[in-house]
Amino acid sequence: MISLTPGHCEEVLLLGAHCDDVPIGAGGTLLQLCRANPGLRVRALILSGAGTVREAEEREALDAFCPKARLEVAVLDMPDGRLPAYWERTKEALEEVRRGCEPDLILAPTATDAHQDHRGLAKLVPTVFRDHMTLGYEILKWESDLRQPEVFVPLDEAVVAEKIDLLHRCYPSQLDRSWFDDETFRGLARVRGVQAGDRYAEGFHTSKLTIRF
Repeated sequence: MISLTPGHCEEVLLLGAHCDDVPIGAGGTLLQLCRANPGLRVRALILSGAGTVREAEEREALDAFCPKARLEVAVLDMPDGRLPAYWERTKEALEEVRRGCEPDLILAPTATDAHQDHRGLAKLVPTVFRDHMTLGYEILKWESDLRQPEVFVPLDEAVVAEKIDLLHRCYPSQLDRSWFDDETFRGLARVRGVQAGDRYAEGFHTSKLTIRF
């Protein structure tokens, strides 16, 4: 397994179509990244959930998943499942964020995700952030849309346990969903860990990567 160690990270942008997308797809990575870079600036843009219990859950969750970070969270009120009809508004929201940040890393959905909101957001990201490292996170669900990731972030076993605990504690509105459980989250992390040569990992997709030696 070829391993690359990036330099110091100062700013990260989190993009999600729904509250809980980012912690589900990249919660372990966030925990490790923020602890390794105290004072990291983390900006989050979530497209739906404003004014509902979901927004309160998301703010609590991101605060927990980004320890020691300088966190800024914006939650919008776009209807769930309707992003294609709000294409222009989504593009404007991304451009507004772009004017105020220069992220070293962007964590966003992947363009092969079957959910129209995830996929639509992913396709807009490179139209606004053209020269930035973007990693597309995975969200396991009933659609058979998972494909093999190209990038892995190994996770300590304690981090996986913490991620699962925080997901259950911070998102009580989702606990009745059949897939929202310990086995789902730990199972995918274990599979990606095997592929990464570790016990656990999170997998990500990237369309372009430049390496300078």
